[in-house]
Amino acid sequence: MKPLIGISTSRRTGWRVYPFIAFGVWLAGGRSVRWVAGKRAEVQHVDGVIVGGGDDISPELYGGDLIASAVLDPARDELEKCLVEEAMAQGKPVLGICRGAQMINVALGGDLHQDAYDHYNAHKHTTLLPKKDVRVEPGSRLGALAGLAPMRVNALHSQAVDRLGDGLRVAARDGSGMVQAVERVEEPFALGVQWHPEYLTYAHRQRALFRALVAAARASHEHRAQLPEVSAEAKA
Repeated sequence: MKPLIGISTSRRTGWRVYPFIAFGVWLAGGRSVRWVAGKRAEVQHVDGVIVGGGDDISPELYGGDLIASAVLDPARDELEKCLVEEAMAQGKPVLGICRGAQMINVALGGDLHQDAYDHYNAHKHTTLLPKKDVRVEPGSRLGALAGLAPMRVNALHSQAVDRLGDGLRVAARDGSGMVQAVERVEEPFALGVQWHPEYLTYAHRQRALFRALVAAARASHEHRAQLPEVSAEAKA
């Protein structure tokens, strides 16, 4: 059984991104369908969800003030917030990539640093190449999946998680202390990373993220607990 994963992308630029994410899902043993704002997207018809990267999330979703540098996509904000909320309500697993990690946090009641690099006084990396180091938190599910050694990743984001959403914990930070990954503590499985693993699938640690989602989606489809399946995948 190949779990079906719904992948939300930008209506404007997602055609370039979707094939890379879909390839990561395929490598992990799943199949996928692309979702964009304005088209039908129903969580009940898939086994898991990936929220991809893209424009900034509007601070209107969490009560923040808009900054001049923000590039927004309100229709996509509405779609993806609903997708995360419905996935949690229906017990479907979610993987968030960059913007998607932030959306998991916002949909679960958290908020964001709109200009994270200014807040942390940190150097901003804007590259698809793996040039940024992140530190995986001991005891995290991400650590079990990808190991605790420092991880070299890419970075395109300007926003980052500030106050954590309900049921989430920090799974990785960079050297400045900025949150680089969050994960849900309990069922259903949810993991959000600030980097773009779809461009790093040559690395086994990045493929592990897609394998975890597909394992959780398979368990969801078969009405079994997801976290034990993710833990088993981590040990495989």
